[in-house]
Amino acid sequence: MTEELRACRKCLLYTETREEFFQKLDIYIKNLSEDDRVSQELYERRLNLCARCSRLTGGMCTLCGCYVELRAALKVRRCPDIPRKW
Repeated sequence: MTEELRACRKCLLYTETREEFFQKLDIYIKNLSEDDRVSQELYERRLNLCARCSRLTGGMCTLCGCYVELRAALKVRRCPDIPRKW
């Protein structure tokens, strides 16, 4: 039995600067398929709502721990607040 060794990318975040991490996140979002990603207009509207939310800290939602840029980009995701902002 051969085990394939894989690096856990999340564990390696400490080696990146905050700027590098968000650049990679931006690239990831831009490479999402159109089937998975919301329109640019909707994405920006969601981010504007998140930017005004008191639960946003350092790009993360304190309710669910997600990076709002990624959550806002995905069609299947919603705001975790009650009531939802989007």
